Amino acid sequence: MPFTPIHLGPGLAFKAIGGRRFSFMVFGGAQVLMDIEPLLGILRGWPVLHGPTHTVWGALPIGLLAGAIGRPISAACLRSLRIPHAPFTWPASFAGALLGTYSHVLLDAIMHSDLQPVWPLSPANPLLRWISVDQLHLACMALGLFGVAAIVLRAAWNRLE
Repeated sequence: MPFTPIHLGPGLAFKAIGGRRFSFMVFGGAQVLMDIEPLLGILRGWPVLHGPTHTVWGALPIGLLAGAIGRPISAACLRSLRIPHAPFTWPASFAGALLGTYSHVLLDAIMHSDLQPVWPLSPANPLLRWISVDQLHLACMALGLFGVAAIVLRAAWNRLE
């Protein structure tokens, strides 16, 4: 299923580690952009849902696009919702976008048999079933819980100072 929320777990961990140097909003947007190809494939009945966009090479332009449009869109959303936030930087936008697209390829390579992560250099997918899909989902959820816990603890600590 495209637009899986399970991919956001690692993003929360990245946010906990990167703080304001990483945009979780842009990370989420990059996830959606990555899954436009599989969505079109589902709607049109393509035999391969994870094609060129789900490769090391395809993730780069999608990540660059997500980083370029992510900062102004995210800043506008935060401003319109009147959510206070630290200055939104271009490096944070591109960190969120590129970590979003490349983690997406990594996670999908583990679970989708039609994905060829280094195509056209090789049709192989050495990551396929590296761990089970259930283990992958549990790892993503664990990373998400770690990220939320670390973000909450950091916020509590900052209030004490």
